[in-house]
Amino acid sequence: MKARSAITRALGTAVGAGALAWLVMAGAPAATGGTSAVADEAPGYAVENFDYPGADKILAERNITLKRGDGHIVLADCASQTGLLEVWARSHDKVCFRVTGNSGWLTLEIPSVYGVKGNDYATTVDMTVADEEKSYDVEENAWTAVGESADEQGREFMLVEIRSTK
Repeated sequence: MKARSAITRALGTAVGAGALAWLVMAGAPAATGGTSAVADEAPGYAVENFDYPGADKILAERNITLKRGDGHIVLADCASQTGLLEVWARSHDKVCFRVTGNSGWLTLEIPSVYGVKGNDYATTVDMTVADEEKSYDVEENAWTAVGESADEQGREFMLVEIRSTK
């Protein structure tokens, strides 16, 4: 009886080892644990839509609508540094933007803008009043009258885009 049980154990071990070897050679996973290999999977795709990050929070806190941009013109704390682009509006305190890189653009909405102080970049601002759109070239490191302060009729203009290049 002991011989038969030893043979059965040896035969069972051989069958188990053979099955395991077959699984390894066939490429099947040896264990079904909670982890799986992802090295052969392709990475996901990131799609940039250029929406301004945190725009909803900025609108709620500062009543400034920041829409889209390339990330090179960003809202900044006016006291944080010098060389910022400054926008003056009757409906807001001074609003500042930091410009980085060789060029940048930002679409936004700030009503009742009357002046822009340029920085070291060549900047153009686009503004609208009623159905009319008007562009202003902002002088580098100087104040430029825009919107209602440059309009003969004194109409309220909305700042809708800033474009800067070095």
